Amino acid sequence: MTTFKDIFKKSFLQGFSRFDLTPLNMVIVLGLSALFAIYIFAVYRILTRKTFYSKSFNISLAAVTIITTAIIMTIQSNVVISLGMVGALSIVRFRTAVKEPMDLAFMFWAISTGIICGAGLAEISCILAIMMTLAVVVLDRIPIGRAPQILMVTMNDYNSEGTLITEVKKTCRYFSVKSRSLANGQADYVIEVRVREEDEGYLIKDVSSITGVISSSLLRHDGEVTY
Repeated sequence: MTTFKDIFKKSFLQGFSRFDLTPLNMVIVLGLSALFAIYIFAVYRILTRKTFYSKSFNISLAAVTIITTAIIMTIQSNVVISLGMVGALSIVRFRTAVKEPMDLAFMFWAISTGIICGAGLAEISCILAIMMTLAVVVLDRIPIGRAPQILMVTMNDYNSEGTLITEVKKTCRYFSVKSRSLANGQADYVIEVRVREEDEGYLIKDVSSITGVISSSLLRHDGEVTY
């Protein structure tokens, strides 16, 4: 006579695992996960070469991929262990804030790859890696405009601000005074400007020629463009 226990074991417990977790299968799955982890490590390193690169975060991406794969394989092997693991992981608190949106995307990619590999669907991880790489590379290369420059000027005459603004207007298509400070008889200005690359030298030359200017410098930055 078929009991509810037999039905439950046949329909759920026996069908819970997608593949038999033999030692060979575990080595193969973890090996594939390690390959994807190395690939994510390389992609993150290449795409962040122009910004602040964190080697420790990149290593953690690879580690998270492999660890997640092992967790999913363990969950598939035994439903009782899976319930205990869910309870154990629910009390873990991660307090490290992810500041960059791209770092968050890579972290989610690493976790997703680990889950997919642990479920025995490595082909989906392969497709995900290709699509993710293409999307990130293409979108990263789309020009979004030129970042503004920062003009820093130090003067010994605060009353010469009008002359400074006049000279800036002659060369710059856009400018905005971000900071004014006066100390020990010297005035310091921080001005955000948009100037063509070929006119940058003329801007510094014209500003430096103003009577009372002690120093002037034009800085660029690789941050996000604001409008």
